[in-house]
This record gives sequence, C-alpha cells and structure tokens, in this order.
Amino acid sequence: MTRDPSRLDLSRLGAATRLVHGGIERSHHGETAEALFLTSGYVYDDAEQAEATFAGTVEHYQYSRFANPTVAMLEQRLCLIESAEACRTTATGMAAVNAALLAHLKTGDRVVAARALFGSCHWIVSTLLPKFGIEAEFVDGADLAQWQAALSRRADLVLLETPSNPMLELVDLPAVAELAHAAGAIVVVDNVFATPLLQQPLKLGADVVVYSCTKHIDGQGRVLGGAVLGRGKWINDVLQPFIRNTGPALSPFNAWVLLKGIETLALRVDAASRAAASIADFLAEQPGVTRVWYPTRDDHRQQALARRQMSAGGTVVTFEVAGGKTSAFQVMNRLQLIAVSNNLGDSKSLATHPATTTHMRIGEQERARLGITDGVIRLSIGLEDANDIEQDLRQALYCPAARISGLAAD
Repeated sequence: MTRDPSRLDLSRLGAATRLVHGGIERSHHGETAEALFLTSGYVYDDAEQAEATFAGTVEHYQYSRFANPTVAMLEQRLCLIESAEACRTTATGMAAVNAALLAHLKTGDRVVAARALFGSCHWIVSTLLPKFGIEAEFVDGADLAQWQAALSRRADLVLLETPSNPMLELVDLPAVAELAHAAGAIVVVDNVFATPLLQQPLKLGADVVVYSCTKHIDGQGRVLGGAVLGRGKWINDVLQPFIRNTGPALSPFNAWVLLKGIETLALRVDAASRAAASIADFLAEQPGVTRVWYPTRDDHRQQALARRQMSAGGTVVTFEVAGGKTSAFQVMNRLQLIAVSNNLGDSKSLATHPATTTHMRIGEQERARLGITDGVIRLSIGLEDANDIEQDLRQALYCPAARISGLAAD
C-alpha cells in the first residue's frame, strides 16, 4: 500500500511545496515521479459503465481529448498555485487565449482590450473576432480614463496582459475589474510575464487567467502548452464544452514535462527576477542606451502599481538603443552568451527585437502607439551568472560597429 499524497492539505503549505506535490495521483506501483499516461482511450468494465460515463453519472476517463490522468495532475497543480477553482490546459498558450475568448463570446458581443497585447492576441481581437460579428475596442491599458469611457456601456469581455509584452506596461487590475463587472463583462488576464508566483489576478478581481506554459512553467525551452484558470462553474459549463468539441488538447507527454518543469518554478523565477532587476540597473548606466523599462525601477512610471500588484519585477527587461534597427541588430548580433530568440521564460537568456518579430504584424502605426521603436530590445533573463550576462551586454553595446548610434567604441 502506498502513501496517498491527496491526504496532504496543500492549501495550508507554501508555494514551493505546492509546486512539487500538487495534484499527484500515484498508481498502485507507488512511483515517485508523476506517471505518464500515453493513451488515447480508456476501457470500461462493461457497457453499462461506458453508458454511465458518457451520461456523466459516473466519473471515468473517456478519451484523452477530453481528459487524461497526467494532464489532470498538471491542472490540479496549477489550480493550487493560482488559487483557482478549476483549470483546463491546451496545446499552446495561444490556444488557451483563443479558447477563453471564443468559448465565452457570440455574435453581437463586445470586447474591450488593452492595446498592449502580444501580436497574436492582438490579431485575434482586431481581426478574428470581428469576422464573427463581435465588436472590438482597444484602449491604452495604463489610462484608467480610457477604460472608464470604453466600459461606460455594455461589454461582454475584457482582455489584457500586465505587465505587457514587450514594454512592461501595467494595468490597474482591481480598478479595471470593477469597471468591467459593472459593464457586464468578465476579465481575462494574460499573466505570462508575472507568472502565478509574482501576481495572482484572480485575487485582484479577474475572472479568468491564461498562460502560455511554454514560457516560465516549462522554463527550459522544451515543449508547448497553455492553461486557462478560473471559477469552477465557468470552466466546466463554458470552457470545457468548447475544448471537448474543438480539440485543442494538451498532449500527456507535454503535460508530464510541464509537471517536472513547474517543480523548480519558484527557484527559477526568483533567481531570474533578482538578476533582471540588477541587469536593468546596469543597462540604465550604459552610454547609447536611451531608456530601460523594468516594473520596479524608480523611473518606471507605474512603479507604485507594480509594487502593489506584484511581489517582484519579473524576468524580462526591455531597453532601447540609439540608432534604431541598425544599432539594435548590431548589438544583438554581437551577443555571445545571450541567444537571439523570440521565446522567453527560459533558463537561458534570450534577446528579441519585437518590431521585426513578435510585434511585426501589428503594423508600424500600432507599434508607435505602444512605444515599440526600432531600437527596442527585449531581454528574457535566464539562470546564468548575472555578471556573465552583464559582461556579454557590455561587449555587445561597445562594439565598434555601433558608432553610428552614439554608443562608445572599443
């Protein structure tokens, strides 16, 4: 007989403990690591049990597009960390965003979204939803007056990310949630940059939280995955039928990898956030760096809000170099330790040029409104020694080719 981990009241234990023990369901073999159930279907004791399973009168796994034991363990663990009643996972982060929106909305509904969204999220709101007769309106997320104006009439859903990608703009979650609820809308928050350890939107008034598990939750650049969390009734009555019938299911293998990744989430996020804060200060002192964005720095215009909503500034630093795209590319091409990639939340430090990658398709005019100039570089800080990251940035910023940007030469 093996010890039953479900006997632990994990809600009384710390976040690091929940990240390791949450959701574990051991088989009769008593395995230490979570079991990987690579199966598409399940068998029944008899035809009557199959009928009752499909009727919903007994609990039994039916098909891994609907649910899977390994996936269920991940969903339960995420609930414990997010303080959510229920969770459903998806194959990618964008599948999670898409499912959360399309499961809730219908023709004639109205969405209000913060303008500062990841490029694909922006496309869903600006291009996909209107094809279904859903009205969409963008506002500047940091401007509460614009939220008040947009939500002075009926709305059905509010979508935002805070901090935003890549300019680290914040949205006052309690204030916007109050306005949204008064207008009849649910609030969906993309919490990828903050992670569930640095910010918990459901406690700040949000109704639904979405994640790309590909980022910090995996944390090692291995697999894709997404998650949607919220109240049990909405997840089960609204989201689950959509996921069940449209099929954006997370593979059991990816769920298993994510379960192993999430065990070290607290250690990784803490280390990378501390390094990011130090590197932001370092970058602010370098010639040719015209501006640095990091939520908890004194020069971030929303620092007070960041300190109210977040327990740390996060793992991403954004900075701008003089000289536009030419200088930004020169700096990035000189990096030796930091890799050029459009991903983030990895154990390896990564550099991205948003204007030509993640936010290329939103257009030049929209990028200008968001402050994404051609000189902006987004850094996702990893687990390397912070001094080594700084030295790599120093040699890249001081490259001779960058003279045109006003950066100091070697």
